[in-house]
Amino acid sequence: MRIRLLFPILVAATLTACNAVDTMTEGFAHSKAVADKLEKAVGVKSFVGFNWNNGSLTSVSVTFEGIPKDVVLADIAAKSKQTIVEEFKQTPKQVVISFSIEP
Repeated sequence: MRIRLLFPILVAATLTACNAVDTMTEGFAHSKAVADKLEKAVGVKSFVGFNWNNGSLTSVSVTFEGIPKDVVLADIAAKSKQTIVEEFKQTPKQVVISFSIEP
């Protein structure tokens, strides 16, 4: 009797975990694509992180390795938002853009 109850629970848990793994795998692929496109557009490498909550993209953070030269901050923000929406196919609730600099 316990085996009959355990089997459906195990199958349901496995299917749920696969969906979570697929979502994360797709998210990392989108993250890499955004970083690559922004590097070409801005000229500085970036790291893109993201946060999903119940299938909804809640936040995306873009950290550039240094401050890009000859690019206005407003252009960086616009290109970042546009690329994020294109790649993730969702508009996040929040976009955080930052720059790492060496001391």
